[in-house]
Amino acid sequence: MKLIQILCITGLLWLTGCASTTTTSSSSSIDPATGLSTSSAASRDAGALQPITAAQAASRAVAQLQPPADLWERIRRGFAMPNLDNDMVHEREQYYAARPDYILRMTERSRKYMFHIVEELERRNMPSELALLPFVESAFNPQAVSSAKAAGMWQFMPATGKHFELKQNVFRDDRRDVLASTRAALDYLQKLHDMFGDWQLALAAYNWGEGNVARAIAKNQNAGLGTSYSDLSMPMETRLYVPKLQALKDIVADPQKFNTSLPDIGNHPYFQKVDIARDIDVTLAARLAEVRVEDFKALNPSANRPVILAAGTPQILLPWDNAAIFKRNLQAYSSGQLASWTAWTTSTTMKASEAARRAGMDESEFRSINHIPPKMMIKVGSTLLVPRSERVEDDVTEHVADNGQLALAPEPPPITLHRTLVKARRGDTLAALAGRYGQSAASVAGWNRMSASAPLKAGQHLVVYLPMKARPAGTLTAHARTRSGGKTSVAVASTRARPGAKVVASAHSRPSGVKTAARAPAKSAQRVAKSAPQRASRDTVVASRTR
Repeated sequence: MKLIQILCITGLLWLTGCASTTTTSSSSSIDPATGLSTSSAASRDAGALQPITAAQAASRAVAQLQPPADLWERIRRGFAMPNLDNDMVHEREQYYAARPDYILRMTERSRKYMFHIVEELERRNMPSELALLPFVESAFNPQAVSSAKAAGMWQFMPATGKHFELKQNVFRDDRRDVLASTRAALDYLQKLHDMFGDWQLALAAYNWGEGNVARAIAKNQNAGLGTSYSDLSMPMETRLYVPKLQALKDIVADPQKFNTSLPDIGNHPYFQKVDIARDIDVTLAARLAEVRVEDFKALNPSANRPVILAAGTPQILLPWDNAAIFKRNLQAYSSGQLASWTAWTTSTTMKASEAARRAGMDESEFRSINHIPPKMMIKVGSTLLVPRSERVEDDVTEHVADNGQLALAPEPPPITLHRTLVKARRGDTLAALAGRYGQSAASVAGWNRMSASAPLKAGQHLVVYLPMKARPAGTLTAHARTRSGGKTSVAVASTRARPGAKVVASAHSRPSGVKTAARAPAKSAQRVAKSAPQRASRDTVVASRTR
């Protein structure tokens, strides 16, 4: 029995020796970003555990044991950009610290969007300071529009927005959209950081333009100067851009130091996405979600019309707890159509008054809802918002919802018409003569107080009203000659009329030095005098040939 025990112990000792004498060929490597070893075998070879450095502790590779107390703490943990310390930063710190109401309004406005932005930054492994950039750009107002036409809380210019696939049409402007604009802004900032390898230069390029920053760097390189943000020559707006962000970072990092308080923003989502399958009015969507229209628009600021088109915007954002309420109320809704508006694409150029008449709307309401300023015409192919009748069952198509545009042109000025005598040709009818001058037979008949079917004689003189530029050479224009104070002047019978308006003639005086190439017969002159405007009827009318 003792022999068996001795053999067992000997076998165990032999196995233990084999395990302890096995060597490993594993080699360790250090992650330059975190300073941590990538080989667990190397850690065992090193023996006792070593304390991590401060840089390693600040790295995102080291997980915190306690979750952040709020979103501000989460942002502080993600700070990763080098600090800027100069007089401009200190001046901005004092500026913000002296305006607690302004800081409070901005931060309160940001609570709807901040969690989503921080989530996206962490997913991309980008510095959390960038979550504060909309404070600098727009004070976190998604409806903000600059004098240069930049829009949204990330302030995209129209061309830059299109480059980053932000739709801009009559129904929506994705530069204001919370999700789309944040995606585009972070894409752009990542691109700029890849170009310049420095976050401060990337921010300067976001404000000033990548081409301008690249040229400023090249200029300094050629002059043997530094190429950091502080070294470059740039406009004052860009010079203050990073100091503003740094000042806000310092305040968020230590609010008490600046005698500032930040509102509590929970470290959880504020909104969630909800799918929609049909067009729906903005006011109805807000009512079904049981939120104020203002709050609904704050989460869906890209909708710039009173209706949301499902083909172009298949999702809406709602406060987290109201999403379920909306779905429940939408399912139970049975009061008719969800949308009271639809889209109409014009087939011809027309005035706003005519388009409003066709849509059955008041002109002022039509102009307001379609953003048509005074004295502008609607060009062919424009997409307009009009009331949706109960007979219309189909929603707006995806093509129209994504590509609808409004094209405008100035209304043409009033046309100046001149009263002109023309001769009928052999075999002419009233319709043929009127067509030759671009007029209708009814108009020519009315001007000459005759029937539209009346026969014409060769050489017969008739009155037509022609635009000044359209008067052909060889026609006769009626003039009225008057004497006043021993001086003679000649008045040309003409009229100013808008298309479709009643022709009202007026007399414009002309100096008496008008050259007369031919005289009309006396009877023709009498006929002209009888039909001339009242103010010129007392004058002697002669006919002169225009060239």
